[in-house]
Amino acid sequence: MRDAARGAPRGVNSVARCGPTADHGCVLIVFARAALGESVATIHRNDGVVVELPSYSRKHRIPHDLAHAVTERELGLADGVFGSIASGVMFGNMRVVAGRVRHDAAARSSRILDANRRALGVAEILAGMLHQVVEGSGPFGAVEAARRGWGSLRQEPFPWTDEQVLAAAEALREHGERWVALGPEDTLEFRWPDRLIAPAPADDTRHRRSARRARK
Repeated sequence: MRDAARGAPRGVNSVARCGPTADHGCVLIVFARAALGESVATIHRNDGVVVELPSYSRKHRIPHDLAHAVTERELGLADGVFGSIASGVMFGNMRVVAGRVRHDAAARSSRILDANRRALGVAEILAGMLHQVVEGSGPFGAVEAARRGWGSLRQEPFPWTDEQVLAAAEALREHGERWVALGPEDTLEFRWPDRLIAPAPADDTRHRRSARRARK
């Protein structure tokens, strides 16, 4: 797979383009087929680091991580899986493939994970519910599935309208159709907007060290 900065490889199913000439700032996510019917997402972060996220979802027609990306973007989840990755999170199955990481990358990842842990649970269940609906394997429609998923984790009122949920499900169907139509060497590009990148919490240990030095 060629780096997006050098131009899209032949066969790319381009959803959106990122970079300095793009209309809006964004992180570029490139979904590609992998061995044994799996898939891999290559995320080109704004800091120049490129990371890979494998998706273990051969039993699904649509990769689970593509379902996450679409659901989270359509519902505006900045602190789900891809908003967290764009901010610097490295999940255990990820690897860096290009770019220079920050000296405090591991600590930063841990801080973001701690801050977003609850939201990540919501993202997981909402993406899973809509994925089931679009795959045709769930017992409920999109709206009821999303409401049930939300209610299983949160007590607050459901924050989306029926129209927003239906639009998210339709967007996932459309991206699923694009994915299914890809050839073995083709890729699908997906834009993740800057406005949905989770902010990294401040490093409290650094502030505490500064405070101790100030007291001396």
